[in-house]
Amino acid sequence: MTTSVDPTAPGAAFDAFLPGALRTSRTQRSWTPEDGALPALYLSHGAPPLFDDGPWMAQLHAWAMNLPKPKSILIISAHWESAPLSISSPLASTPLVYDFGGFARRYFEMEYATPDAAALAQLVASVMPDTETVHQHNSRGLDHGAWVPLKVMYPLGDVPVLQLSIPTNDPAQLMALGRRLRPLREQGVLVIGSGFMTHGLPFLTREAFMGRIPGWSADFDSWAQETLARGDVDTLMNYLKRAPGMPYSHPTVEHFVPAFITLGAASNPEAPVTTTIEGWMWGLSKRSFQVA
Repeated sequence: MTTSVDPTAPGAAFDAFLPGALRTSRTQRSWTPEDGALPALYLSHGAPPLFDDGPWMAQLHAWAMNLPKPKSILIISAHWESAPLSISSPLASTPLVYDFGGFARRYFEMEYATPDAAALAQLVASVMPDTETVHQHNSRGLDHGAWVPLKVMYPLGDVPVLQLSIPTNDPAQLMALGRRLRPLREQGVLVIGSGFMTHGLPFLTREAFMGRIPGWSADFDSWAQETLARGDVDTLMNYLKRAPGMPYSHPTVEHFVPAFITLGAASNPEAPVTTTIEGWMWGLSKRSFQVA
């Protein structure tokens, strides 16, 4: 006798997605120095509702599988703003941070046990100036801006992961931080900025939840797409004054600014990006991209 998954249950899409994702993950080729530098990514990360969106999970997982499996992952999440610059615990199987509310209990019981990341912590420290100490939080795990997408992209949990804090919202300083991280890509480290291309949660209406895209979200997304396609980093850095749809698209900016770390880590920040995911969730843009 077989049992079927209730399609209306929380995370039912994830339950259906997981067996196939595990199979493909087991066949993924690991990165070698002959592959050269891994790309750097900016992804719209999703909260627990990502586990209810089968097509979005398929896109995220396919993106990861199209790359060699990294030796380690350094992820900068919108949900950790902290100065001085800090990293999460490098210890294996560090408990997760369930920094959300109002969702089903199963999401607070999910786990994502990853290997020891001490070697990555040393690498991160090695590329920082002598005047900048990287503070290590031995009790801090991965927040949902990190573990939710990574659980979809790398469901085996066999890649060491560290989270890096956002020490400032200044685009120029974040670009400089990305430049410091650039050499890590040549050592098999996947650098990920995790945010959301539009994130105007306070301004969403019932129509947005029914599929209507707010004008401010559509305008900002279109502007970002065109600006990134031109490689116009100067205009992008001036988004507070130049981008349409502000401040509604980003009443607070922490979900957009990880993009500047990603761009800073690019070999050429002014080269057009490669868009990997487009579309909408609750009227918010899921636009995600990678840079070489």
